[in-house]
Amino acid sequence: MAARRTAAAATAAGSGEDSTSLELDELMPWSVRPLRTGRTWVSGPDPAALRARWERLAAAEGAEQERLFRPSRSRTPHTPVAALPGRSTAGAGAAAGTGRFAREPGACPDPVRILHGPFDEQWLLPDHRLIDAARPELWRVGDGRQLFAVEHGYVPQTAGPALSVTHLLPDGHSPAGRPGRIRPLYRRPDATDPNLAPGLLDVVRTRLGPQEAGPESVLAWILAAALPSPSGCRIPLPADAEVWAAGVELGRALVRLQLRGARGGERPRLPGGRRPYVRAALPARPTGIVYDAEAEALVIGDGRISPVPAGAWEFTVSGVRVLELWFGRRAAAAVGAVPEGVEADGLEVVGARGWTPEWTSELLELITVLALLDGLRPRQEALRARLERAPLISRDELRAAGVLPVPASLRRPASVLGHQEEGPEGQFVLL
Repeated sequence: MAARRTAAAATAAGSGEDSTSLELDELMPWSVRPLRTGRTWVSGPDPAALRARWERLAAAEGAEQERLFRPSRSRTPHTPVAALPGRSTAGAGAAAGTGRFAREPGACPDPVRILHGPFDEQWLLPDHRLIDAARPELWRVGDGRQLFAVEHGYVPQTAGPALSVTHLLPDGHSPAGRPGRIRPLYRRPDATDPNLAPGLLDVVRTRLGPQEAGPESVLAWILAAALPSPSGCRIPLPADAEVWAAGVELGRALVRLQLRGARGGERPRLPGGRRPYVRAALPARPTGIVYDAEAEALVIGDGRISPVPAGAWEFTVSGVRVLELWFGRRAAAAVGAVPEGVEADGLEVVGARGWTPEWTSELLELITVLALLDGLRPRQEALRARLERAPLISRDELRAAGVLPVPASLRRPASVLGHQEEGPEGQFVLL
């Protein structure tokens, strides 16, 4: 029975229709494409480097400023744009302007923390004049209660999670494969207007029993049960209350780990004796990273970190090892290395100051998060095995309940918000 269901699901997934699971797009209908910066120097792992780049660009003039800026069809130093939501010059603190950068660059805006692809927390200069496609609709709903589900690029025959959850603004970058979509849990600020198919919560409460089930319970289930497919994440929805409860509990544990102590939670920690420590100081300009499996250690030049569980080192997303990719980006930033095809004297080289103590702390935390996530894999595998045997809520049942098809209006962002936003050249726009 389970084998027949798996085969049927695989066949249906290839044809775009799956009788045993639902598309994430059906459960969380509003999604946003990944950010497109248009220039690599506006983001990076070191906020001090971003400030230095801004200062050099603002001090340059004419053709030199244009060269450093790296113009695109969407942005040049002479392009006036609306302010990013929440970053108006009328607000408090350093904020981005809306006039032409070449004429009035203004003060450097405070870099904001973003999620640059899976598990990589970096920084971004939040100035709309510098970013080709900043996705303002995400900035409008990003607040202290918002959560974002981010789909990972699909790569056949690879292990790893199908999506992740973050409280930071995600840029949707994928280390491999076609980038997935970004799905806010709420369509409006203050955790209002859940981004869920209409009536889905009523079906969950009626069929599965937990009257207190809310949007975050559904998100937890999605995170625990999501399956990758060429058409996007697929979500089996159980008709068994015990299976649902087990998945929600697991999903909440996954969310807590990925939030890393945000929203009043505890920062992730491994048990005593298994916590990674710096055994030998990391070099100022590391050139490579090696995993010593026998000693459970990361070897970075003359530096050494241990213990590092094999599950943390081998943790992949879209077929790419997370720790190796994370380290490589910072090793390059430490020496001012530039991406292929970028000018060697461009802004990317500005601000290189060697390996920072902050990166060492972040590396220890990332090892911890990946090790703990790997430790939850047996529970995820057990959940998937139960789903092979459990009855599922079908697409036909959701159609009969009026949950599907999703109205086209719910695939668009909420159009009316209770505040003004500053448009090009300081004029206000009405939403």
